[in-house]
This record gives sequence, C-alpha cells and structure tokens, in this order.
Amino acid sequence: METKEKHNLEFKAEVARTFLKTISAYANYNNGEIIFGVDDNGDLVGIESAKDESLRIENMINDSIVPVPNFEIEVKEVGGKTIIVLEVKKGKDTPYYYQGKAYKRSDTSTVEVDRFELRRLAIEGINMDYEERKASSQDLSFTILESGLKEKAGIERINLDILKTLNLFNKDGYYNIAGELLADRNDIAFSGIDIVKFGKDINKILYRETISHKSLLAQFDRVIEIFEQYYQYEEIDGYNRIKKELIPKEAFRESLANAIVHRVWDTNSYIQIAMYEDRIEINSPGGLPEGISEEEYLYGNISVLRNPIIAGVFYRLDIIEKFGTGIARIIEEYIHSISKPGFDVSENNIRIVLPVTEIGKLDLSEDELLIYGLLKKEIELSRREIDLKSGFEKSKTLRIINSLVDKNIIQKLGKGAGTTYKLK
Repeated sequence: METKEKHNLEFKAEVARTFLKTISAYANYNNGEIIFGVDDNGDLVGIESAKDESLRIENMINDSIVPVPNFEIEVKEVGGKTIIVLEVKKGKDTPYYYQGKAYKRSDTSTVEVDRFELRRLAIEGINMDYEERKASSQDLSFTILESGLKEKAGIERINLDILKTLNLFNKDGYYNIAGELLADRNDIAFSGIDIVKFGKDINKILYRETISHKSLLAQFDRVIEIFEQYYQYEEIDGYNRIKKELIPKEAFRESLANAIVHRVWDTNSYIQIAMYEDRIEINSPGGLPEGISEEEYLYGNISVLRNPIIAGVFYRLDIIEKFGTGIARIIEEYIHSISKPGFDVSENNIRIVLPVTEIGKLDLSEDELLIYGLLKKEIELSRREIDLKSGFEKSKTLRIINSLVDKNIIQKLGKGAGTTYKLK
C-alpha cells in the first residue's frame, strides 16, 4: 500500500465530511482513491465498524454530490487493521458539485475551481471543446487561411463547404471559436503572443511586440520573422553566403506551434516568448491536456489534443507534421548539440527552453572541448579511458568532468569503479 499522499490518493484517519470535496475533484478531473483508516503520515490506524461506515460514506456521496459520480467502495484487511478504499471515476457530466461548489486537486490539496475552470468543466460536460463554442463575431473573413490552403492543399478559393470540412463552421450554422481564432480578424481576448528580446540582462529590453487581433496563422508567421531577425545570420565563405542559426529554426517552429495548438484559450494570459542571448523561453498558458502525463508529453506520441480543430488546420498547412511528435522533433534538432532543450510542465503552464547551440556561446575551455569531443565519438567512457585518450592526470580529468556535469553537458552513470560518462 502507498505510504504517501499523491495527486490521486488521499488518506483519512476517520470518516468526516471533508472527503466530499475530494470526491468532487476526482469526478471533475481524474480518477482517484480515498483510503479511510490511514492517517496523514501514511500509518494504519484502522476503521471501527467498517461495514456501517462504508454505508454511511455511500449515503453521504449520494446525498451531497450533484450529479452523483461513479464510485466503488471496498473494505480490506491490511496489517491487522480494517480500512475502507473508496475509488472515484472521472465523470462525463461535469461539473460535479459539493454544496454548490466544484473542486480540483492541487498536488495533495483539494481547492475550489475558479470561474474559468468552472466554465471549462461545463463545456466538457456537454461534450464540447472550448474551440467548438459559438464565436462572438459571425462576420469573419479567411484570406490568410485561403492563401495557406492554396499553397499547401491546392485549394483555389475558400468557401463554406471547405470551412465546414475544417470544422470551423458548425453544422448548426455558425462560426465557432476556432474559426474566429483563424479568421483574418481575431478579437478573442488574450489570444495573442507577447515577445520580448532582452540584451545582456533583463533590465535591457531591445525589442517588444504584442501580436494580437490577428489570425493565429499571421501570428505564427510574424513570430518566425522576429526569430529570423535575431537568431539567423549569414556568413560569407568565398563567393557563397551560408545561412547560420544560433538556435535550430525547426525546433523553434515546433515549440511555437506546440504552444499555439495546446494552449488554454479561455484564460487571461498571452503566449509569452522571452528571447535572450543564450536561449529562448516559450511559455504556453495551461498545463497538459487531461489524460496526458508529463512522461507521455515528453517521450510519447500523445493522441489527446486540447484543441483538435486548430491542430487539424495546422496539420493541413504542414505547420505541424504529425500529432504528438513535436517534442520528439525538438529533441532531435539538438541531437548533435552540447546544449539541450529544457521542458518545464506545471499545472497552469508549459515552458520550453531552447538554448543557443553554438559551442563558443557556452564558453567552454580547450580542455573541456577536448573531453567533449572524446565523448562525442563514443557511447560512454570511464574516467580512466578519458585519462588515456586525453593524456590528462586523474585529478585534472575529474575536475573537467565535474565542470561538464555542472554545465549539464555530460551525465554520470553508475557508481564506484563502474562509473562511466556520456553526453546528454
């Protein structure tokens, strides 16, 4: 049995009405368990008259949670103590209320949802994504989308049938929010992108632009233009001009598309892009879509989309290649780079960090570059093997290795005599 509370696991030493808030949270968002007869420290204390208490729990849920969620109750014997295990299933008829309020889990706590979350739950409860709702404006034009479809799909002129095929015009006869977001004029609040280019530090702002009231497609193109201005340059080699990139453009395109396709739209926050000399940070409002773990987001081909209509249009326009592969493609762009992209996933935000890839920008010493070059040619090496190949003394090798570990360039594998090192 688990000995520590988690996002989807709560302990109760006794049956008290406070557990009903957690029932609301699990039914609204995620499957979860409440174990009665275990204290906050994870210690077994047991439940007296467990069968009677189980019936009381069932009656409390039926009388207090609206609508009544799907749940199961089981009495178990563990370590000579009797406990009650209450399993709650995420429901389809959200929101689930307790005393007129809806709840969610925040780490191991249960908190009331705000009005934006409540509205989102209500939309889910009628089996409708936010982007499917009726747009506030029904006077929309799509010249930018039309231009993209001409180039990528060979469509000469956009019409209502095409808009219906793209699911931008509802079968009930209205443009939805996805349609407005992709229309030439987009007046949905906070649906823009805020970009800041910093100098040597955050106190020196070289450029700032908030891109709003435009099609998501126009926003995407404008951000790419700004990226090219600051992170691409040309080198003259004889008679040839060679285009260079401080940060892989494809990695940035994928990160930007990911931020747009997966963001939460009904929140008072722009997509934020901070450009520094050594990196770019892309912040997208909203955490992961329901049903997706951080591991699946980073390493798997996710199939759950928060905004499937917008994602479908981006796919048709070749802005995204395949649903769920964006993170893998970002990582792939850095496969031969010392520096690696970073990903920070929280409840309300996803941040992607794209570092500059040029070796010189990392300020590595000649000795560090030598060991980096050795590890680049091998899958992994021991410290002794690095000694032999580099010609360094043991103490010098260890000092350089530790420096490269601290810079997040190499990683240490194993312990003791079996310790080896490899590039991250």
